[in-house]
Amino acid sequence: MKKEIVIDGPYITLGQMLKEESIISSGGQAKWFLKETAVEVNNEPEDRRGKKLYDGDTVSVPDVGLFFIRSKQDS
Repeated sequence: MKKEIVIDGPYITLGQMLKEESIISSGGQAKWFLKETAVEVNNEPEDRRGKKLYDGDTVSVPDVGLFFIRSKQDS
């Protein structure tokens, strides 16, 4: 699945994105989810829930899909 995520501000954190997309049910689950799941940001492994995602970034979540970050300001 490929999905575009439109953000209002300059960035969204990886933990916020996972919660907003209902991949995890609470922000507290992000730390454990990222330790157990091989999430990639821009084709690089990432396990920090506070990782800032900016316009143009891609996030790959195994068994879920590929997400494209887009800024509403650029739309």
